[in-house]
Amino acid sequence: MSALLQDYLPLVVFIGVALSLGSALLVAPFIVAYKSPDPEKLSAYECGFNAFDDARMKFDVRFYLVAILFIIFDLEVAFLFPWAVVFGDLGAYGFWSMMVFLAVLTIGFIYEWKKGALEWN
Repeated sequence: MSALLQDYLPLVVFIGVALSLGSALLVAPFIVAYKSPDPEKLSAYECGFNAFDDARMKFDVRFYLVAILFIIFDLEVAFLFPWAVVFGDLGAYGFWSMMVFLAVLTIGFIYEWKKGALEWN
């Protein structure tokens, strides 16, 4: 029985260190944090306008166009690298299926371009 406990000792030590480190990292911000931030820090910085009461307020279409643009390039990168790694094993079907995928993304990119999402003024 003693040998079995010695085999699991590193695992118990690892779990203990992980729990204590995780607990310390969860508690530390409440101890160290600055309690009264200035109004500039509390201002809206992420979306560009102040918070509002009605959730059905109209947004500028540029927010949606930027989101679509991100999805286009994110999907392209996420699928193009693995495809390039196994390109030699895929054959003609793999090549043409990726060309269809890239054509759909290109159509989305052209839509973004026509709507003016690439003009940052």
